[in-house]
Amino acid sequence: MKWELKNRLFLAGLALLISVGTASAADSAKVTADDGTTGRMVAEMVSSRHINHPDIDDDLSERLLNRYVDVWDPQKLYFLQSDIDLFRSSSRQLDDRILGGDVKFASTVFDRYQQRMGERATLIGQLIDTEHDFTVEEEMVLDADDHKWSKTEEELAERWRKRVKFDLLMLKLEDTDLEDTDLAEARTRLHKRYHRNRNLLSQTEAHEVLEVYLSSMTHCLDPHSSYMSPQTLEDFRINMELKLEGIGARLRYDDGYTVVEDVIKGGAAAANGKLVKGDKIIGVDPDGPGGSAEVIDVVEMKLSKVVDKIRGPKGTTVTLQVKKEEGDIDNYTMTRQTVKLTEQEVKGKIIEASTWLEGTPGRIGVLNIPSFYRDFRQASRGGDFKSTSRDVKKVLTQFREQGVDALIVDLRWNGGGALSEAIEVSGLFIPKGPIVQVREPDNAVTPYDDEDPDMYWRKPMVVVCNRLSASASEIFAGAIKDYRRGIVIGDKTTHGKGTVQNVMNVASRLSLFGKDRGALKLTISKFYRVNGDSTQNKGVVSDVVLPSIMNHRDIGEDSLDNALAFDRIQRARYLPFSAYVNDGISRQLAQQSASRVSDDKDFQKVSKNVARYTERKNRKTISLNEKTLRMEEEELKREREEEEETMKKATGTDDDKDIFADNFYNRELVNISVDYTQLLDDQRTAGK
Repeated sequence: MKWELKNRLFLAGLALLISVGTASAADSAKVTADDGTTGRMVAEMVSSRHINHPDIDDDLSERLLNRYVDVWDPQKLYFLQSDIDLFRSSSRQLDDRILGGDVKFASTVFDRYQQRMGERATLIGQLIDTEHDFTVEEEMVLDADDHKWSKTEEELAERWRKRVKFDLLMLKLEDTDLEDTDLAEARTRLHKRYHRNRNLLSQTEAHEVLEVYLSSMTHCLDPHSSYMSPQTLEDFRINMELKLEGIGARLRYDDGYTVVEDVIKGGAAAANGKLVKGDKIIGVDPDGPGGSAEVIDVVEMKLSKVVDKIRGPKGTTVTLQVKKEEGDIDNYTMTRQTVKLTEQEVKGKIIEASTWLEGTPGRIGVLNIPSFYRDFRQASRGGDFKSTSRDVKKVLTQFREQGVDALIVDLRWNGGGALSEAIEVSGLFIPKGPIVQVREPDNAVTPYDDEDPDMYWRKPMVVVCNRLSASASEIFAGAIKDYRRGIVIGDKTTHGKGTVQNVMNVASRLSLFGKDRGALKLTISKFYRVNGDSTQNKGVVSDVVLPSIMNHRDIGEDSLDNALAFDRIQRARYLPFSAYVNDGISRQLAQQSASRVSDDKDFQKVSKNVARYTERKNRKTISLNEKTLRMEEEELKREREEEEETMKKATGTDDDKDIFADNFYNRELVNISVDYTQLLDDQRTAGK
């Protein structure tokens, strides 16, 4: 029974690998009475199944209003105070309306936002063409939270004057060839930017408005509960299964065009061989040659809509009208097929320590785990299926066969995934025993055990995390730390997400064939380490901390609105190892690392970057004087380029084709791994 439950639970990731978008056949953003039925069902599920069993009441209604308005106009550039007053007249009624099947308020706010955007277009256009004095000493407030809503059109116009002036200044500073007296190109680009914004907004559909509205309600309870439309649910499934049916190309929206970002190996586009990075898709025939459809112009069409037209069942055809970088236009017809998303799957690499650290013997195995994935649908059918634990076993088998001496498990950027996979992967490194404890809404605590007594890796291991290692990653790191099975290295702590989400379909319980109403990803429980600590907010603290700018960014759970609190429960019954880690070993490794880091020029740059970032972070305003801003931006550009380069190295992302590139940060990880292996060897020798 436990494993059936685990297979239904998800520890939702921070950043899903969305290679495709969402779309709908709806022609309007107006929510319907049927959407109201979906809203009522979602509200009832939230009240009955969320871990805190919240009341759908006036307090939640007021918070929902504020959050929903902020989603559409976070910079307070479109709505007036009169709009907000109108919305607030419903502030204590939204709960009753949703429970009564009425979600029209979602469209009320969106329609007013779209109206205001249209009205602001004339003002924005005039301000773009206005002659601005860039020698005046004035500043613009950076944080909209420091603003109140504008009471008058004049007050809002002044806010927009500064915003447009800033935009023009930034475009002017970007183009070093632009003459001081000639802003024509900058003005043209800015006109296009705001035109595209209005055009994209006009393509917003009803399911998107409903999703934003209902997710605004769930986000008032915690950061990770959300409503997913049927389209978003499909993307979620793709990320868990690491496969999709389509042509196998990653796309992005750029200046009105759908641009090919990458062609995925093994996909239809790769087999065709003609579609390349940088190509612009300007038309799509979703049925291919001989179909009933014609080529549809997709220039300035929202990316999600373009993707929906390209995506389709395996074996069907699609024709893309493509504009090449040289200007030629070609039509490419492809047969859709199942595409495996291999970039998110487990990978391994073996490093000869002597090639990284001169005179140092030994082989280091790097196990890169980007996410905890599992193809639940295929697993339920029996037979072979894709999962993290199965792929980790394969890599560990290769490492054992090739005589690897120590293991680095890289969880940087791993935002989570399936609970069952976190447990199974943890179990590969320890004998039988509890991995994680889950507190249910009724406060009952259930331990989830590794039921496999085998240890697939018995040699030294270190686990590398950063501030974006979350959820399932924290279960794994916490288990390794609590069992004293290995050393945790990286940022001060992991992300701090200690909640469990269940993805449940929103559909009528009376019919198996009712309308697809999407799903609710709802926080239903909290997980705890076997030592009794929640990872919520505090995360898993590293044994060896390396300097990183991410330690100083507001990117952890504790910086998110409505995050649940840290707490503790009773310790589980488990037996830590005595031979792998003790306080003395952890302390010595930290001291040896700190000594190397203090002398390393690259790590010294990291410390310098941290100081500069902290100073920038505390700024409240930015200058609109061209001379001042130019000096600031030139300095900032140099700083950011240095920070980005350092960040790439410190997070393992400086080489997309190499899971563990040779750089200063990774060399220190290898150094620590070698030190750790040596300390354990010395300890065992002394014990003989």
